[in-house]
Amino acid sequence: MSDLPLSFSQYDRAEGSAFVMPYGEFVPKLLASYERFGGINNADAMNLPSKRAVGEICESLLQLLFPGFHDLDVVQNGNLAELTARRLWDVVTRLEDQVRKSVRIGNPSVPTGKTPPIMRKFCRALHIVREVLRTDIDAAYANDPSARSREEIILSYPFIEAIAIQRLAHRLFRAGAPIIPRMMTEWAHSRTGIDIHPGASIGSHFFIDHGTGVVIGETCYIGNRCKIYHGVTLGTRTFIKDEAGHVVKGLKRHPVLADDVTIYPNSTILGGDTVIGENSTIGANVFLMHSIPANSLVIYEEKNLSIKTKPPRDDSKSQADLLWSI
Repeated sequence: MSDLPLSFSQYDRAEGSAFVMPYGEFVPKLLASYERFGGINNADAMNLPSKRAVGEICESLLQLLFPGFHDLDVVQNGNLAELTARRLWDVVTRLEDQVRKSVRIGNPSVPTGKTPPIMRKFCRALHIVREVLRTDIDAAYANDPSARSREEIILSYPFIEAIAIQRLAHRLFRAGAPIIPRMMTEWAHSRTGIDIHPGASIGSHFFIDHGTGVVIGETCYIGNRCKIYHGVTLGTRTFIKDEAGHVVKGLKRHPVLADDVTIYPNSTILGGDTVIGENSTIGANVFLMHSIPANSLVIYEEKNLSIKTKPPRDDSKSQADLLWSI
């Protein structure tokens, strides 16, 4: 007998004329949990943004920032003005809807008047974001010997996608849009492995080489011409709690990188009072929780490093033994 469940039509025939939903016995418990714990789209769903919609908006924003690089069809110069106007209207209309839902969370039926000024601030910043992104692309080209062209960087470097979305989300964050900026950067995080909070302030000519596993916290400040590698964390040292034991929100928790700082792979720098002085270099695998002055080099000295001669290979071993030893 097959282990596959009966199809809906088979259930219908098995039960006669009355249709019986498969696993319907579990529906009441799910409904009861929705009632007790909330957090669902129900009759009041107009106040909840959509993760799928925000992801699609991020895709459209990348098309707006880099016309031709995220398109299936060729973008002709002669059509660029019309295409840009149409794309801007389309993506801003959709984003405005999501922002409106976010500002109305908790009271969806009451207009707040916050959405239009947020969107105007965001639109005014779009050309500025493009200008800063150009410096990020230049930094990647200048610092990565494997980069053959700026087009290669835009098309294939996950860092560019992550920083482009973060810089846009940061503008929304500063304009006062709740939730949506974080949804945008988490969308980029899921695609690139680079986690940059929209609250982080990042200067020009920024470059993340490789990028996987990078974490940059909300209250980080990163100066101009900084470069970090994969696995770097700019995080929080401690969580301050109030008298009731709740974590205090809104405090400066993450470090500052002054201009021209380089951080090599898998280093961790923690603390809101931690300042990495300008033109400093943090070596790989460093764990740091205090400030360092400008022009510093921070490394772990190698200790007890043992290098031995490998025994000669025994070709008489079976292939299975060789595979096991790998």
